[in-house]
Amino acid sequence: MGSYRVTVRHGPKVERERYAELEGALDALERWAARLAREADARPVDLKLVRRFDPVRQVVARIEVSGPGRLRAGVDVRGDGSVESFTGRLRRRLVPQRPRESAVDALRREVAHG
Repeated sequence: MGSYRVTVRHGPKVERERYAELEGALDALERWAARLAREADARPVDLKLVRRFDPVRQVVARIEVSGPGRLRAGVDVRGDGSVESFTGRLRRRLVPQRPRESAVDALRREVAHG
């Protein structure tokens, strides 16, 4: 089997795929992120007196890539369809996007220069 694993968490569903190469895993992550971002349609969650969670603050799907050398990275798909990338597992670090760069492109850049 492949050295890289892509884990997709969307609602109660968890799917896993394996890839031999990092590029294939990142391509799969990009396809999943695009599909799930198009489907995102979260509603605001109002916890009455406590606080309100607008769709942009809700993670509706998480796609992660793991592999050799302790590689842990991925993207969160927000309820409004926006996507942001991160590295790490327990201590997640957001990957800043450059102008005209998608979240997946930023992740590719970060992972390649790791």
